[in-house]
Amino acid sequence: MIKRVLLFLAMNIAIIIVITVVFAILEHFFGIQLDLYWQNYVSIWIYSAIIWFTGAFISLAISKWMAKRAYKIEPITLEQASNLNWKEKIVWDTVVELSERHRIKMPEVGIYNDSEANAFATWMSKNNSLVAVSTWLLDTMDNWAIEWVVAHEMAHILNWDMVTMTLLQWVLNTFVVFFARIVSNIIADRLDEWLSPMVYMLVNIALQILFGILASIIAMAYSRHREFRADAGSAKYVGKEKMIAWLQALKKMQQFASNDGADLATMKISTKGRWWFMSMFSSHPDLDDRIKALEDLRI
Repeated sequence: MIKRVLLFLAMNIAIIIVITVVFAILEHFFGIQLDLYWQNYVSIWIYSAIIWFTGAFISLAISKWMAKRAYKIEPITLEQASNLNWKEKIVWDTVVELSERHRIKMPEVGIYNDSEANAFATWMSKNNSLVAVSTWLLDTMDNWAIEWVVAHEMAHILNWDMVTMTLLQWVLNTFVVFFARIVSNIIADRLDEWLSPMVYMLVNIALQILFGILASIIAMAYSRHREFRADAGSAKYVGKEKMIAWLQALKKMQQFASNDGADLATMKISTKGRWWFMSMFSSHPDLDDRIKALEDLRI
């Protein structure tokens, strides 16, 4: 985690240096003055980075707490583990085995009531995490499929995916705020003094929306990448042949799902009616892509 944080900090320093050079060239050779209303562009970058860094990591820090309350999850205690039914015990045993194998503190395990197939992991660190699955998922999945789903969520924890995603979102949001303000100032500086503040505000809002959409495309592309990695991590535990068989079974389940696959949407496994443009905003890859990646995977 420390290496990843240092990498992103180094990236921000490098970005500031590059932007400083580029803007100096624009001012010196092209006459574009970048005098801002209340601070220069380096100050705006630092301000944006601090604001989004704080928000991103507060959100990450309370994610497990929020998930417990949102889904009314009561983590299973060691004493309760001996009274679990067979499928619940698969969830527990898989988390125990993988945490021991990778020498991390065992995540909290939760089973929550829900009428949709869902499973997720959330955490601030590998040693302070939560793995939760819905009752509907346990009721409808085979034993080895449950094992695969839990191993997939554990792979997210072991890969530091949530922390990395938070860092990426921090950098992207910093870019969004920074460039929206810079462009807004450039436009506003060329207008009459009485019109400038209103134009600045409207352009800033519009650009934050536009840049935010572009940032979401980048973030979702990375999210799909980490799903492939989590599939690969799960395949090393349960075997890729079982995973491929289950993903193919999920494809068949879609024709029986109600509301054009809405019942499967929480697992991000539905591929029905997905346009190419909308697929860029999907956090999970299509089933066909995941199956192909597993078929090509060497373990």
